[in-house]
Amino acid sequence: MGEISFGLPADPVRSGQEADLARARTGDDAAFARLVGPLYQELHAHCYRMLGSTHDADDALQEALLRAWRGLARFEGRGSLRSWLYTVATRTCLDLVASRAKRALPADLGSSSDRAVLDAAPLTDVAWLAPYPDQGLADGRAAPEARYERRESVELAFVAALQHLSGNQRAALLLFDVLGFSAAEIATMIGTSTTSVNSALARARRLIAEKTPSMSQQQALRKIGDAKVHKLVAAFATALERGDIDALVPLLTEDVTWSMPPLAHWYKGLAAVTDFALQVPITSCPSWRTLPTSANAQPAVAFYLGGDVAGPHTAWSITVFALRGPRICEIVSFLGPDHFPPFALPASLP
Repeated sequence: MGEISFGLPADPVRSGQEADLARARTGDDAAFARLVGPLYQELHAHCYRMLGSTHDADDALQEALLRAWRGLARFEGRGSLRSWLYTVATRTCLDLVASRAKRALPADLGSSSDRAVLDAAPLTDVAWLAPYPDQGLADGRAAPEARYERRESVELAFVAALQHLSGNQRAALLLFDVLGFSAAEIATMIGTSTTSVNSALARARRLIAEKTPSMSQQQALRKIGDAKVHKLVAAFATALERGDIDALVPLLTEDVTWSMPPLAHWYKGLAAVTDFALQVPITSCPSWRTLPTSANAQPAVAFYLGGDVAGPHTAWSITVFALRGPRICEIVSFLGPDHFPPFALPASLP
């Protein structure tokens, strides 16, 4: 009688990955692309969290994938390909963190202004935080052990707080609390000890707790509900398009803030924000058109500025909102047409 095998049937997905890995090691770039493709979006989001810029994330991930391609022969398969790619991407980002200024928002640079500043010039010597196009970003947690949801981990407040951490602190927090790797795995990934990882993680958690709201935007948005969120943001866009300050004010909390990187001036409180809105976007700007979008897993609007109602309108800002209850508590307008391409938004509206 022949030998009977009780083994489990082969996993066709795993078998396909192993075949692609073997081909990629021989120089098959199409096989390498198939291996990396399913992980590209989450690796890109990781690079954005580390660096605070979509453009920097593009550059870092391309460099990381080039390093991985060139070093694929060193991947021995003892761990998962995903873990190895995160190691390469994290180390690439750490190299950039060490050589570049941290990303900032206007509130990081100084106190708020009480009145509208009409002659402000952009600060070009500051590395500004940039918005993140969240299309394709998965819901839920990356691993059961993760403390943050994927979409929570790209919220503006969280990413802005990350920029106050050292590179290793940033990496430890993201790899442990967002991606669910163990302290021992992280120590290997970033070339340090488990004790150092745990120490960096503790310091990072304290600072993040100090600089972020107790309720994430994902929690706030779920509590408000999609229909009310859409209505609130649409009402804000309509009020600016119509120049209706009386319709705008009831949409805002008493402690609302409005900032506009790369301008250093920012405004806090209903009186200051109202004064700015009345004097600048309502009075000084001839005509607005808008498109709804989403950025950093938060509601957002793309604003286009025109010389008159009938003429063309050009890309002006990606404006991201934070909500508390039924009102807007934070507005961040990222000025400049260079923010529009990553969102697949047109450069102008006819």
